[in-house]
Amino acid sequence: MSARPHVELFTDGACSGNPGPGGWAYILRHAASGQERERSGGEAQTTNNRMELTAVIRGLEALTRASVVELYSDSQYVLKGLAEWMASWKQRGWKTADKKPVKNQDLWVRLDELRTGHEVRFHWVRGHNDHPENERCDALAVAARDKAAGR
Repeated sequence: MSARPHVELFTDGACSGNPGPGGWAYILRHAASGQERERSGGEAQTTNNRMELTAVIRGLEALTRASVVELYSDSQYVLKGLAEWMASWKQRGWKTADKKPVKNQDLWVRLDELRTGHEVRFHWVRGHNDHPENERCDALAVAARDKAAGR
C-alpha cells in the first residue's frame, strides 16, 4: 500500500457586506510534485463565513485520494470549528452549547463528510500579512466576489 499523498491547501473567502456578494478561493499544492491548482467562485448573496467554509470544501472536493492535508486559513471560525467545536456540535445534534442550531450547518456537515479519510492538519495564517498564498487566495476571492456582484 502506498503512502498517502501530502498536499497543502490554502483557502480564503471575501464578502462585501455581511450578507452580500462573496467569493471564495483555494490553492491546492501537491508536495511531491509542487504541482498547483487554483480555483475560485462567488455567490451574489452570502456571508464571509460561508465563503471561508466553501473555499475549504471546494479544495477538499478536488482531492481524488485520501491525503495528508496541511490546511492554511486566516479564518479562526473555520479552523476552530474543525479542530475544536465540530465534535461537540455533532454530539449535540448540530446544536451549540446554548442549544441553538449551528450556523452554516449545511456547510459544516459537508466539510465533515469530506474530511473523512484525510488527515487534516490546521494552520492559522494572519490575513493580509504578506503570506504569498494567502494574498493570492485573497486576490482570487475578491475578484470572484466582484464578479458575483456584477462589477
